[in-house]
Amino acid sequence: MKLQSQLNAAFTTLLLVIMAAASYVIYSLILDLLIQDEQRQLKETGELLVSFLNEQFETVGDYRQFYEFLEDQDLQLFLYDRNRDAVLMSTMSAPVASDFFESNNFSATDQTLWEYGNERFVTSRILFYPEISGLELILLTPMHDLTVVQQSFFVRLLLVFLIGAAAAVLLSYFMTNKLVTPLSQLKGELKKIEKRKFNEMNRVKATGEIKEVEQSVYEMAKELERYMNSQQTFFQNASHELKTPLMTIQGYAEGIKDGIFEDKEQEKGLEVMVSEVKRLKEIINEMILLAKLDSEPSSYTPTAIEGELLIAQVVDRVIPLINERGIHLHHHVDENIEFVADEEKFLRALLNIVFNGIRHAKSEVSIRVIQEKRYVAIIIEDDGEGIEEEQAEQIFHRFVKGKDGETGLGLAIARAIVEQSNGKIVVGKSELGGAKFEVHLFQERKGMDKG
Repeated sequence: MKLQSQLNAAFTTLLLVIMAAASYVIYSLILDLLIQDEQRQLKETGELLVSFLNEQFETVGDYRQFYEFLEDQDLQLFLYDRNRDAVLMSTMSAPVASDFFESNNFSATDQTLWEYGNERFVTSRILFYPEISGLELILLTPMHDLTVVQQSFFVRLLLVFLIGAAAAVLLSYFMTNKLVTPLSQLKGELKKIEKRKFNEMNRVKATGEIKEVEQSVYEMAKELERYMNSQQTFFQNASHELKTPLMTIQGYAEGIKDGIFEDKEQEKGLEVMVSEVKRLKEIINEMILLAKLDSEPSSYTPTAIEGELLIAQVVDRVIPLINERGIHLHHHVDENIEFVADEEKFLRALLNIVFNGIRHAKSEVSIRVIQEKRYVAIIIEDDGEGIEEEQAEQIFHRFVKGKDGETGLGLAIARAIVEQSNGKIVVGKSELGGAKFEVHLFQERKGMDKG
């Protein structure tokens, strides 16, 4: 069953249950209200009669002269004498009055419904003045008259309910159709994502939570498209990066095999082959590391790291290269800086960034670690030529190499490690004139070991 049908069925069922419960309550309440209203009217009528009879009694002095007056009234009533517990007169026939008197307790003043045969009667009792006379006027109305009114009113109410229910069902169909239509359209867009037809996707008009879902699906599709494109670019670049050294190795190997190269050239060819094998090994190792960072987050073991000690390790490892290139390296770490990361992997990330800065620097590289309100900032700057704005957006992608770049994987590895460390990395222009890399490490990190 489709969602729209399910919603309509659920709404209709709920509406029928509510209507049935309301109808039962209203049906019973109508009868109670009719009984109360009838008692009120009987009381008012009886009080008028008693008032009139009392006035006449004060003149005539005998109630018996008014029997004929009461019998002429189009009412069902009894004139009851409490003192003698007897009915003095009734507008009903003598046998009915007698059976009525035997079937009900006339002396019980709190009884509101009397029975006669299969019929019930609503009663109202009014004492004559003075009360010491013991005379009481009892008026009755058959319940049948009230049930006829009750049923007539209920039929009209039920008709109103049915019209309202029909209107509510139509409105429900319209509202559920408005609700389900965006979901159906969203289903079609998901099919396009499944078939990788990203260019054919259209935005779905919706509101509320459905709009949020639609936005999430759209963003997911764009991210998936970007990921697939990046993967395709990755494989293209990877094949190119691997193909170049392999072709060099193949060329020298075939030349040596065929005796094309002489002794010195053979030795040179072997050196080139060894160099290319090392480069291949480095590329493959970095590709494996990237794959592990993406697929094995459990291998990441965060610990508390002292900033001063970590930067000291970085400096110790880059000293040979800065001495070789004649680069001046200076660093500063705020006091009591501590952050959380996998020490070995995070050291690798910082070394990749610092080595990149040294390769492009003219004479100076700076490393600073400062404490901000919400994060620790590690800032690495150089005085080289810097990074173009267009290239800055791609610099952390795989196999994207700048001038004097090696494998094109170093900064991609650095970004992957920083993101696993609950941080982010950005690149911009340094005041020194070159590139400025900023690593922001946020402190909310769980499951760490104390290092």
